[in-house]
Amino acid sequence: MSTTYPKKEKLKSKKVIEQLFDKGRSVSAFPLRLVYLQTTFDDDAIAKTGVSVSKRNFKNAVDRNRIKRLLREAYRLNKTVYFNNITTQYAFMILYIGKDKPNLIQVESRMKDLFEKFSNKVSK
Repeated sequence: MSTTYPKKEKLKSKKVIEQLFDKGRSVSAFPLRLVYLQTTFDDDAIAKTGVSVSKRNFKNAVDRNRIKRLLREAYRLNKTVYFNNITTQYAFMILYIGKDKPNLIQVESRMKDLFEKFSNKVSK
C-alpha cells in the first residue's frame, strides 16, 4: 500500500456513512475517535476513510479545515504500517473531538495510538 491518499480511498458515500454511524464500532485516543465498520466496496480499496471536525468546537471554517488537513496527513503517513496485513475492507471515520488546536506532531502520535487500539480490537 502506497503512502498516497487517492480519491478511491476517500469515504464519500452517504449510504456507507449512515451505516457507519448506525452500526459501526469505535475506539478513542483523545482527542481522536475512530468509528469503523467492516464492509465491502466495489473497487479494490482496502479502507475508505473520512475525517470530521465539530463545528460546535471550532466556529471558524479556517480552523476546521486546518485540523482536517492535519488528520488526513497523519493518516496518509501511517496507513501503510497498519493496513499492509489487513485483507478485509473497512470504512473509517476519524473524528476530532478535542477543543484545542493541535499541531501535526500531536495528531500523528495520537493517530498511531488510535490505530494500535483498532488493530488490537480487530485482532481479538
